[in-house]
Amino acid sequence: MVKITKEAALHYHEMGKPGKIEVVPTKPYRTQTDLSLAYSPGVAEPCLEIQQNPHDAYRYTNKGNLVAVISNGTAVLGLGDIGALSGKPVMEGKSLLFKIYAGVDAFDIEVNEKDPDKFIEAVKAIAPTFGGINLEDIKAPECFEIERRLKEELDIPVMHDDQHGTAIISAAGLINALMVAGKRIEEVRIVVNGAGAAAISCTRLYCAFGARKENIVMLDSKGVISTAREGLNEQKREFATSRTDIHTLAEAVADADVFIGLSKGHVLTQDMVRSMANNPIIFALANPVPEISYEEAMEARPDVLMSTGRTDYPNQINNVIGFPYIFRGALDTAASAINEEMKMAAARAIAELARRPVPDIVNRAYHVRNFTFGPDYFIPKPVDPRLITEVSMAVAKAAMDSGVARREITDWKAYRQRLRELMGQESKFTQNLYETARTNPKRVVFAEGTHPTMLEAAVRAKEEGICFPILLGNDEQIKRMAEEMDLNLDGIEILNLRNDTQNERRHRYAQHLAHKMERKGYTPQEAEDKMYERNYFGMMMVETGEADAFITGLYTKYSNTIKVANEVIGIRPGFDHFATMHLINSKNGILFVADTLINRHPDERTLYDIARLSADTVRFFNRTPTIAMLSYSNFGTDTEGSAERVQHVIKRMHEEFPDMAIDGEMQLNFAMDKELRDEKYPFNKLRGLDVNTLVFPNLSAANSSYKMIKALYEEGEVVGPIQMGLNKPIHFTDFESSVRDIVNVTAVAVIDAIVMEKKKEV
Repeated sequence: MVKITKEAALHYHEMGKPGKIEVVPTKPYRTQTDLSLAYSPGVAEPCLEIQQNPHDAYRYTNKGNLVAVISNGTAVLGLGDIGALSGKPVMEGKSLLFKIYAGVDAFDIEVNEKDPDKFIEAVKAIAPTFGGINLEDIKAPECFEIERRLKEELDIPVMHDDQHGTAIISAAGLINALMVAGKRIEEVRIVVNGAGAAAISCTRLYCAFGARKENIVMLDSKGVISTAREGLNEQKREFATSRTDIHTLAEAVADADVFIGLSKGHVLTQDMVRSMANNPIIFALANPVPEISYEEAMEARPDVLMSTGRTDYPNQINNVIGFPYIFRGALDTAASAINEEMKMAAARAIAELARRPVPDIVNRAYHVRNFTFGPDYFIPKPVDPRLITEVSMAVAKAAMDSGVARREITDWKAYRQRLRELMGQESKFTQNLYETARTNPKRVVFAEGTHPTMLEAAVRAKEEGICFPILLGNDEQIKRMAEEMDLNLDGIEILNLRNDTQNERRHRYAQHLAHKMERKGYTPQEAEDKMYERNYFGMMMVETGEADAFITGLYTKYSNTIKVANEVIGIRPGFDHFATMHLINSKNGILFVADTLINRHPDERTLYDIARLSADTVRFFNRTPTIAMLSYSNFGTDTEGSAERVQHVIKRMHEEFPDMAIDGEMQLNFAMDKELRDEKYPFNKLRGLDVNTLVFPNLSAANSSYKMIKALYEEGEVVGPIQMGLNKPIHFTDFESSVRDIVNVTAVAVIDAIVMEKKKEV
C-alpha cells in the first residue's frame, strides 16, 4: 500500500483548480441561439411544462441524475465531529466517486446545523433540486431520526451511506464467507463489536438475510449490551441479549462463528481469535486501524476468513462497491425511496458477482494472474466494471417489484447496454461489431494460446458468440492455465504445433508455401522448418481455408509478423503495401487513424496506398470517408519532406478519385476544426465536412497520436489495430493489448472474413 503523506494529500487537493469536482455544460452554448435556448427566452418552456407536470423535471432538467451528498460534519471518517466546513473535502470526494463509478452527478452540501429538526428542514427545503439524497458522516443516534423522517417526508431516495453502505457490502461478504466456510446464516453465532449507526444497520440487514437475534451479541464501549442494562436507547434495545453469562468481548467471541468489528483498533486479541469456532469469519472494519490486523488474525488461526476496510488486504469492505450503483438504479427508475428490498437486491448482486470469473481488467489492476472465489476473494474489487450493470439492474428491478419505481424499464438488454456505454465499457459501435460477428461466427486462430491475455480473450470471444476459437500452443500448458484461471475450454480447439499429430498438416502447409515462394529463394526444407512457428502455421491455416481469420502479436515483433504476412497471405491486388488503422470512438464520434503500426517511413507510393486503404476501411464500417492527410504545414506552405510527399499524393488522389472527400497536406488543428479550415482555406475539398479519417505522414506520428489519445482520454474507446490490405483476415495486437482489445479485434476479423466470403459468392 502506498503511504499517503500529509504533504502529498494537501498538494493533491490544492493543485490546479482547488477541490475535486466542477460543473460542465451538457448542451451547446457557443452561439446566441444556443444561449437563448439555454436561458431566456427558451428556458420558459420547460418551466411551464414542469409546472403542469412536476415529474417532467426528470425529463427537462438534471434532477434524474443528480444526488446531494449532505453532511453536518459530526462524524467525519475517523475524525469525529470536525464541523461542516472541515468535512467538505470528504463530501467532494464522495461526489467524485459517484461520477467516476456510476456516471451520477453529485453536489456536496455542508449544512452547519447540529439540531436534527433544523437540519431536516434545511434538507427538505433544497430537496426539489435533486433526484436522491446521500446523507453522510452524521453521528448516531441523531442520524437514525434524520434519515427516518427524511424518508417519510420526501418523495425521492434518501440513504445514510455510513449505515446502509457498510451494511450492504458486509452482508454480501458475509453471504459469501459463510458459503466458503460451509455454514448457514440461520445457525451461526455473530458478535458485533460496536453499536453505532453502521453496526445497527449491518445487524438489521444480517437479520433480514436470516440471522437470528438470539444468536447475536452486540457490544458497545461498556461491554455486552444486555436486557439487564438500564438507559439503553431504542436502537441498542433492539439487539440487547438476554444472556447473563457474558459481559466482555473475550467472553462473547468464545465459540462464535462471526466477528463484526465496527469499533476501534486493537480490541480483538489473538487469544480471542483462537477461541472462536472452526473457520471463523472476522470482519475487522475499524479504520484506519482494524480491531485486529490481518497478519495477527492469520497467525492465530490460518483457517480464518478475514475482511477489513483497507485496500492493502484481501476482501476489503468498501462502500464504493455499493452506493454509486444503488443510487444509479434508483435514479433510473425515478424511485421514491431506497427500501429494504433494494438494499437486499444490491447485496445479493454483489455477492453473486464475486462468485463469477473475474475480468482481466481487475486482475491487471491488482497485478495478479487470476482472482478466484475463495478465502482470499469473496468480495468484488471496486474496479470491477461489472458492478454498474449487475448492482444497478438488481436495484432497479427491486424498485419496480416493490412498487417505489415511477419509471418502468422494459428493455433490460438496452438498459444494460446503456449502463456499459455510460461508463465507457462498451459503445453502440462495439456492440454492433459483436452483433454483426454473431450473425456468422468464424473459425479464428489465436497465435499465442499460452499467453494468459490471449487465452482469456479467446474464451471470452467464444462466450460472446462471435467466433469458434483455435488456440496454438502446448495443449497441456493451455489446459493447466485455463484451470488456474477458471476458464472453460469446452468447444475450443487446441493445436500443439510440435505434436506428431500435426505432421501431415505441417508437411502440406510447407509444400504450399514452398511452391508459392519457390522463385524467392525458399527451399522445401526451409518451408518445413517455418511450420513450427506459430505465425507461419496459423496464417497457412487461413491461406488454405482451414480457418477464417488469424490473431497474433502479443509476443511477436511486428517486423517479423509483417514479413510472414507478406510471404504467406500476400497483399491485395492493386496495392503494393498493407497498413493498419485504429478507431477512436469518443463522444464526438468515430475517428479513423492510419497507419499506426506497419509502415515506418512511407514514401509517396506507400502514402497513396494508405489513403486508398483507409477509404476502403472506413466504408467497411459503413461510413463515408472524409480524409485529411496530415503534415506540419498547410496546403503548400512548405515543399520539402513529408509535406511535399503528401502534396503529390493529394494531387494524384484528386485526379483519380475526384468525388472522394480528401485533402491536405494540413495540420491536425485545421483537420479537426472545419470553421478554421474553411475560413483560412476556402478552396479545400472538405469544405463544410467533419473529418473522420486522419492519415499521418509517418508511423511515429500516427502511433504516438493514437496512444496519446488513449492515455489522456479514458472515456474514449480505442479499437485496433485493424489490418488493411492483406488478401485474408490477418489481424494484429500488441503486448499492451487487454482482453477486451483482443476481443474487439476478433470481432473485426470475423466481420472481415464474412465480407470476404460474400465477395467470393458474388
